[in-house]
Order: sequence, then structure tokens, then C-alpha cells
Amino acid sequence: MNSGDRLGEGPCWSPAEGRLYWFDIKGRALNWHEPASGRWERRDLGLRASAAAVREAGGLLLATEQGLALWDPRGERLSLVQPMALEPGFRTNDGKVDPHGDFWWSTMDDDDGRRPGTVYRTRASGQTEAVISPIHIANTMSFSPDGLRLYLADSRAQAIYAYDMNDLSQRTEFAHTRGEAATPDGGAVDAQGFLWNAQWGGGRLVRYAPDGRIDLTVQVPVDQPTSCAFGGPGLRTLFVTSAWDGLSPAERRSQPLAGALFAFQPDVGGLPLPLFAGAFPASETLHDR
Repeated sequence: MNSGDRLGEGPCWSPAEGRLYWFDIKGRALNWHEPASGRWERRDLGLRASAAAVREAGGLLLATEQGLALWDPRGERLSLVQPMALEPGFRTNDGKVDPHGDFWWSTMDDDDGRRPGTVYRTRASGQTEAVISPIHIANTMSFSPDGLRLYLADSRAQAIYAYDMNDLSQRTEFAHTRGEAATPDGGAVDAQGFLWNAQWGGGRLVRYAPDGRIDLTVQVPVDQPTSCAFGGPGLRTLFVTSAWDGLSPAERRSQPLAGALFAFQPDVGGLPLPLFAGAFPASETLHDR
């Protein structure tokens, strides 16, 4: 699906709606696609948002450049529920719900991550705390099925790390792409506990075994895949976002699908993610149709 995203990111599947949601960060937009009907729609948000958690109460909890916000798909209303003043030049980036139901999300310097950012965790109680810092460009942000391991990339370092969820000060290097054009970006864990990773600049998805071994490489028809998420019936489809940001006019002509959403069916399905159970009080409306 050629959604034309300048910087597609943050795909997440809403099982109740049968929709995949994803963002165009630099286009300040939220996309959604219903595979059953083939419908695709795009909504202007008026601000940069990058990651979402599907809520038990319906709609999405969004990580945005102004803080956490709620998106109500019925009224298409965006409401700020937990304001946060980011440093000038910073925005949010990757994010995902962990197996315990907490929402993890990150901030980064939009100037190629030159200044370090932070990973935050928001619990169902509404409490948000910084949990990992410094990290320059936090990506991948996926969890082992038992909830004991966090996979987190620093794209600027071209490395994916495995963190001990019981002691986040303990990490080991899980995989790296140093010496290559490819950079680890967004990821998703499948039902067998293997990590799928979109690799910016490499035009590929890499499936890593839990021991860090490369199990499979899948080429995509664009240089800059950005993230991936399982969805569809039985979570059998892997959706892949991409970007045209930073490509020259000649590169864009040679990659007419840069910025598109891709989908394919691997031999394994996805790992179901919990819904975010948190509730938030009435809040400031940022966008209302």
C-alpha cells in the first residue's frame, strides 16, 4: 500500500477493530488500514507522534512530541493526557507494550540522535518514569515471550542490546550491523520468540534467533524499512513500514514505493501483545474532527 509516508513508523495492531495503525512522524499523520475491507485512511494530527499502545478502553495511547495523548477513533479526537516538555529539537520515536501491560516509549534528538535521549515506561496507574538513559536513537523495543528480556537497539551505535527486565543495568550486545550500511530499526517478536528487525539503509528484515544468530533475511523493495508488527487473522501477517525521508530525487525515482506499507506472511505468526489497561482523566483536546 503506497501510503507515501515521509517517515513511516510505529505500526501496531488493534484486534478489536481489525486495524493496523501506524504513523508518518514527519508528516504529522496517523494512518490506519483494515485488511478485511482493504480500506486505508490517513488523518492529520497536527503534531509529531511515533508510537502507540492499543487500550482496553478503546482507542490508542500515543507518544507525541507534547507528551502522552489519547486517540479516539470514533470521534477522531486527540487529547493530551500527560504533557511533557521535551528538549528543543527532540521528539518521540519507538514504543511498545510489554508482556506485563506497561507502555515503553522513547525520545531522541531529531538531528540524527547527536544528543542522547531516554526510554520511558508508563504503567497502567498512569505513572511514567525514565528507565534507560542515555541512549541516542532507541529502536527495536521488543520483549521476549516470558517478559524477562527487552530487545533495544541504539541505531546510532548500529547495535541491538538484550536487557534484563529485572535489572535494566544489566545488558549484553545481542546483534550488530557495524561495518554495513544497514542500521537496526523497529522490531517485533514472533510466536517462537524470534526477533524480526527492520534495517534502515539495508533494504531488509532480519529474523534473529534468541541467541542472536541470524535465522532468515527477507529483502524489501526499498532501502529504508523502519519497523514491523504482526497483525491480521491469527497474527499471521507481518506489516512493514518504510520512509522516503533523506532520499535524493534520483533515489526516490528509483524507489517509487519508498514510504509504503508492505505486508507478507512468514511461516510463523506473531506474539500477541496485551492491551494497555490504564485510564486517564479528562484532558485538553489537541485535535477534533
